[in-house]
Amino acid sequence: MSAEDLEKYETEMELQLYREYRDVVGLFTYVVETERRFYLTNSVDLQVRSLDNGEVYFEVSMQDAWVWDMYRPARFVKNVRVVTFHDVNVEELAKPDLQLPS
Repeated sequence: MSAEDLEKYETEMELQLYREYRDVVGLFTYVVETERRFYLTNSVDLQVRSLDNGEVYFEVSMQDAWVWDMYRPARFVKNVRVVTFHDVNVEELAKPDLQLPS
């Protein structure tokens, strides 16, 4: 496989991932961003913890999440637990004011 073939494959995978994200984002309430991953979820619990030496870390628990990772065969995850010393960003997604009837 040439470098050009690999780049084309990765570009196609990223486009496929973006399309999947676009299709599922409306199903979720929160976006959770960690150093390594980006999640969509409806249930998130963020706990700030500290060690005896004063260091602070974050423990994030999510249920029924979708994870942005093009190398995962299944991006829907039943339970996720992330423990990190890095920043964690949790945002509530804005819902459109106008919902069209189905």
